[in-house]
Amino acid sequence: MLVTAWPSRILTICGPRIDERLVAAIARLDDPTLPIAETNRRLGVVAEGLGLIRPSYQQVRVIVHELRSQKRSSRLGETLLEIAYGMRTQGQILRVLEGS
Repeated sequence: MLVTAWPSRILTICGPRIDERLVAAIARLDDPTLPIAETNRRLGVVAEGLGLIRPSYQQVRVIVHELRSQKRSSRLGETLLEIAYGMRTQGQILRVLEGS
């Protein structure tokens, strides 16, 4: 707990945990071609529908970045495996690395 200059105001040092249903919803709703703000807006609708408090934009942003980095990591791993087994041509490998 953090006590402020105003005795009637006591603040918590960290925000509440995000409900796991909302984290799952973020994973389903996120579209990497759209801004994170759009995912946040969509998540707000889901949170209200579930009767939960909307998470902050910052919390959503951190989770989206983590989920996106995991997706990139798995794609890279799959690509490296395909390279090792000669399942991709050089042109295909370059396209994957360029992100197209």
